[in-house]
Amino acid sequence: MTSTNGADGVLSSATIETDPSRALGPTQRPVPVFPEPEPLDEHGPARIVAVCNQKGGVGKTTTTINLGAALAEFGRRVLLVDFDPQGALSVGLGKGDPRQLDVTVHNMLLERDVEWEDVVIETGVDGMELLPSNIDLSGAEVQLVHEVGREYILQGALKSAVEHYDYVLIDCQPSLGLLTINALAASEGVLIPLECEYFAMRGVALLMETIEKVQGRINPSLVIDGVLGTMYDSRTLHTREVLGRIVEAFGDQVFHTVINRTVRFPDATVAGEPITFFDPNSMGANAYRALAREVLARWAEVA
Repeated sequence: MTSTNGADGVLSSATIETDPSRALGPTQRPVPVFPEPEPLDEHGPARIVAVCNQKGGVGKTTTTINLGAALAEFGRRVLLVDFDPQGALSVGLGKGDPRQLDVTVHNMLLERDVEWEDVVIETGVDGMELLPSNIDLSGAEVQLVHEVGREYILQGALKSAVEHYDYVLIDCQPSLGLLTINALAASEGVLIPLECEYFAMRGVALLMETIEKVQGRINPSLVIDGVLGTMYDSRTLHTREVLGRIVEAFGDQVFHTVINRTVRFPDATVAGEPITFFDPNSMGANAYRALAREVLARWAEVA
């Protein structure tokens, strides 16, 4: 479906070595040896990535939190943007009831005197900060309709923030409305969590169509950074077959890392911590560290 050159945001065969002695991964491809990320001497400008899928419950928020925390663990400065009116990202980072927040992304989008610095809060993870959201954001789509350049409002709001971070991860809402279009317009890449389940696979065609329209009309530099298989259960034939079909459909765009289904993720959400903090030696924590190494290798290829 895509070539293997760096311009497509896909690893070339020369980028990393494949160890033939290693077992095949869940995708039945040789598992590459991704290098340990090198420390950075300076930070910024950030790569902005939209974590996007119009289907709910596929692991967007879980991936945003835990990939961000793993990147921060590797010494990267990360900004998470809660771009869902449900405020799940804010809740998942232990911020309590997001309705109690005085200033959120909503204010940053619609009030000229509110800058990102007025909204950003700490997450408890060194090197990772958050732009929180709540239900007020649900009214933004209606309000933005009448704005000039409405697709670029988020891009403008984040313009000065990129100099302070290495990566900005935007947790998109489960729809393809104006807020998601804003996230795609502001981003350089899209990371697509895709549940290893038949109906999740069926719905991804509409997302791809939307991404293509954004590439053609709004943001020509937007690329698909990768498709991430989530909620994988190797014990079931169904999830194995779906993951195989995902690889058939998207080829090298599918990450080698696969996120397994585990109760530790909801437990970590209840605790308001990334899995790398809540249970640092768990399979889930190690999976997101592996994903962080893989995406850093891909992003280095297109830098």
